[in-house]
Amino acid sequence: MSDDHLAEAGYLDVPSSAGGSAGRGWWDDNADEYLDEHGTFLGPADFCWCPEGVREKDARLLGDLTGLRVLEVGSGAAQCARWLVGEGVEVVATDVSAGMLAAGSRYDGEVGRTTPMIQADARALPFADSSFDVAFTAFGALPFVPDAERVHAEVARVLRPGGRWVFAVTHPIRWAFPDDPGEAGLTATRSYFDRTPYAEIAESGRVLYAEYHRTLGDHVAELVAAGFILERLVEPEWPVGHDRTWGGWGPVRGARLPGTAIFVTHRGRPPQ
Repeated sequence: MSDDHLAEAGYLDVPSSAGGSAGRGWWDDNADEYLDEHGTFLGPADFCWCPEGVREKDARLLGDLTGLRVLEVGSGAAQCARWLVGEGVEVVATDVSAGMLAAGSRYDGEVGRTTPMIQADARALPFADSSFDVAFTAFGALPFVPDAERVHAEVARVLRPGGRWVFAVTHPIRWAFPDDPGEAGLTATRSYFDRTPYAEIAESGRVLYAEYHRTLGDHVAELVAAGFILERLVEPEWPVGHDRTWGGWGPVRGARLPGTAIFVTHRGRPPQ
């Protein structure tokens, strides 16, 4: 439905079912454009956590992966999983978008590497209980569904007890500010507590895109409800000399406001 043109965009109340399913079509339609814009920065086989440029080879947020089985959720073109394959890690990448996974197959061909990739909704992972030791996502899945608690619950189900779950999301404080990398993005214009999603609506009324806000408290509550224990919250600072802008990320806002939150957690006892 590429001729179903955009009619309205902004903070809009949309049906949860429509917003939650919009991601598949949007990423299918926009995979090539997204990778044309950001592919060089991300690399075909590199593990970048965020626009600030934190890379797993330096941060080691997943810990020692020797002998462990790893799951990437909301992998996009599976650049992170592909890097792990090169490190000798047993990893499976999942994403809801066939377009993104097709791009991942092209990347496999470019770098001469085979990355296991499966199309799956993060809220219904096609794996047995306790089948992975570590799971992660770098801006995948969680921002694009109204029911992120289902993602956490599924990850908890497929992780073994004590298994690590690490995920990067837009820092919640950013929701109060315009998505502008310049000076205009430094003045809060919305309530941090307003959870109305950002949505794009087509002329037909179809939801084309939806992104959901959660406060820090929301993220922690969802993790605790799924049985996870928070080890640390990483808020990367903007690196000196890093002048690349990416949407609302850039050196002007990065010097004053956190842009990314990375939650490092592990599965504890099942909640009572």
